[in-house]
Order: sequence, then structure tokens, then C-alpha cells
Amino acid sequence: MSTKPYIVILGAGESGVGAAYLAQKKGYEVFVSDFGAIADTYKQELERLAIPFEEHQHTEELILKAQEVVKSPGIPDKASIVKKLTEKQIPIISEIEFAARYTNAQLIAITGSNGKSTTTMLTYHILKNAGLKVGLAGNIGQSFAKQVADQSYDYYVLEISSFMLDNMYDFKANIAVLLNITPDHLDRYEYQMDNYVNSKFRIIQNQTPSDVFIYCADDAETLKGLPRHPSKAKLYPFSILHAQLPGAYLSGEEMIINLNQEQQTPFNMLIDELALQGKHNIYNSMASGIVAKVLELRNESIRESMGNFTNIEHRLEHVARISGIEFINDSKATNVNSTWYALESMNTGVVLIMGGVDKGNDYQMLRDLVKSKVKAIVCLGKDNHRIHEAFEDDVEVIVNTFTAEEAVQVAYHLAKKGDTVLLSPACASFDLFKNYEDRGQQFKKAVKEL
Repeated sequence: MSTKPYIVILGAGESGVGAAYLAQKKGYEVFVSDFGAIADTYKQELERLAIPFEEHQHTEELILKAQEVVKSPGIPDKASIVKKLTEKQIPIISEIEFAARYTNAQLIAITGSNGKSTTTMLTYHILKNAGLKVGLAGNIGQSFAKQVADQSYDYYVLEISSFMLDNMYDFKANIAVLLNITPDHLDRYEYQMDNYVNSKFRIIQNQTPSDVFIYCADDAETLKGLPRHPSKAKLYPFSILHAQLPGAYLSGEEMIINLNQEQQTPFNMLIDELALQGKHNIYNSMASGIVAKVLELRNESIRESMGNFTNIEHRLEHVARISGIEFINDSKATNVNSTWYALESMNTGVVLIMGGVDKGNDYQMLRDLVKSKVKAIVCLGKDNHRIHEAFEDDVEVIVNTFTAEEAVQVAYHLAKKGDTVLLSPACASFDLFKNYEDRGQQFKKAVKEL
């Protein structure tokens, strides 16, 4: 009989294999189980570490004897193995929760329905450029657990989804950022918006008066949730509508960040000097800027980083300009609100490529933008009837296509010089593609073949 504590990892992707590695290093007996196929790279890693694993199944007698389970955020609570673990009162935690136990680094945790990846990457870029020893993890980059096992960073910038937060209990963010809350993944929250809002507010649980909470003062759901989730931390709101002191706000065309601290000079930067353009990106830049000021980085360094940042792939990514038509890849827009952000940032006529697996989308919020900006919609998905129903009165042309190549060619013929062809699907991708990255890559390939 092993005297080591026995831990089970459910899901053998980036976070699962990283958690298995850290657990082994910390003296646990580890078993990894994945109901699907395990990618070859992860299989080879587990074999190299001599960590026992299984794929295409969950063997209950091996899983239900665990003292603790680290679950991949993609596995829903209604999965039968999760229900059985819950019945047996076996603790289920996320990789972030597990890894945080083993680091003394300052944790900057960023969540929100939209803009998480961009804000996380920008914050990381600012901190790294300022010379801090900083890691990037969570929903993005290399596994947090693996980095905790191998690296000795002083700071981590973590992109945190609501699914991760649902299995986080003792985790504490030194700096918590809540960008916005809009309906997304409601199928995982019994279609109750309050459940989803409560999940997002878990980002501030366990914070103390020495910690910091940064949030958007223009976001209706965040403001509604604040009284239900009082924070002990220092509050720094950001807004483009009203001055915030302390906090971040717009004064004319200038972004001001003033934390009201005597030793600090307020930060200011003209918004047209920001590398990230569009209203949504002013919010993202404000949130990252407040983090930088909390850490007392130099204004010159912050300004330089905000001016030279390159955005992530598949998020409002410029692909090409052909015959005067701009092609933009926003494949990462897997919900309606992301597409709203994308359309809101356009100042040309748009041929919109959208569609895929509809997660119970409410397209109502897009209608005004579609009426004012969209000339034609090219559907890319197996079942597009809900898009037709939503926009048939607002757009003259709605066309169905079933490959990225076909969608790009149709959109190119519908667009005129000066227009933008925007892939911003508002839906998940797995009806026709492996994932949103695959969809974005196929789109870019098709554009380059025009």
C-alpha cells in the first residue's frame, strides 16, 4: 500500500498534464483519466514521467478512490463521473487552485466574458517589458502548474474562465480584474444569468484589504453584482463615460489612470497612440494600465508597452487587404458579445461571416449594429436557420456556406472596395472545425489564396 496521497487528474490537455507533473513532483500518487483521445504530445509526456493514464474511458474504481480530483475546466458538472465524485464528497478542484498552493508569487487574475485574452497578454507584455520575472498562464500559454513546478517567477498573469472559477475555493488573487459580464455559456449555468455572475465574482473571493479589485464601472451586470459580492480589497474602477478617482477614465481623447497615491504621477496617454484600437480595447488597456500602476511601474515603460503591443492571433487580426477590401480574422469571437465588440470597432461597410454551433444565442443585441454596418451575412455552419430568422429583416443578403474557402470567396464577391470582410462567428466552431484556431487558420489560408 502506498502511503502517498492519491490524486486523480480528469482531462489530459495542457492543464491536466501540467497538474499531473506538479502533483508527482510534490509527492502524490497520480492517475490521469481522459474520456476522449489524448494528444500524442501529452501522451508522450505522461509516458516520460511514468504517470499512469487512460484514454477513451473513466475507470470508476481508479477514480472514485481519489482523495482529491483536479478537473479540466471543459468537463461539465453534469458529466456522470463528476456527479459520482460529488455524491462521494470527493473534493474537485481546478488546476489553478491546485498550483496556487505551491507558489508564493503575486497572482494577477483576469476574468470577464470578453477581452480576457487580450488584457492578459497586454498585462503580461507590460510587466515583462518592465523587467519583472513574470509567467503567463490560465486559459492561455503554458500550464500554470507546470510553470509552478519548474520556474521561480515573482508574478503570474492568469487568464481565468468562469469554468475554472467554479472549482476554485482557497485561491486568492493579489490583483483581481473583472472586465465585463455578458451572457455566455449559460447552458453551464442552468440558463440563469445570476449563476454566471456569481461565478465571475469568485475572482474576488478570499481577498483582503491589502489586495486590489479592478472592475468596469460601465458594465451593468458587474454593477448589479457588486452589492451581492462586497469586496474587502482596494477598488479601482475604470470607465470611458465618467471620471473615476481613484481609477481610470477618459478625458477627451486621453486615457488617465490616477490611483490617488501621493508618490505616484498619474498616467496619461492619447487613445490614438494605443496599439489596441476600438472602444473595447480602451477598456482592456485601462485594466492593464491600472495593474501596472498598482505595481508602481514607470509611466514611460507602460506607455512604450501600450504603444508597441501586438494582439493575439484570431482576435480582430488583420489578415490582408485585397482589391481595397480588408480581411479580419476574429475567429475567437465564439459568443454574441464578442461579435458585438468586433462590429462596434468597425468604421467601414462590413460583410460578416458568422455561424457555427449556437449556444442558445440571443442575436437581438447585434441588430442595431447589423442594420447600420453590415451589408451582407455569410453563414458558415451546418445549421444557420436562427441567424436567418434573427436578421432577415435587417440585411438584404444572407448566404449559407459550408467551408471557410467557400465563405471567403462568397464574401469577397459581395464586398466592394473600402469594405471589410469580418469573420466574427458569435458561435462555437466544432460543427465544421476542430476549434476556433482551426477555423481562423482555414479562413486566413482561404484569404491568401484569393
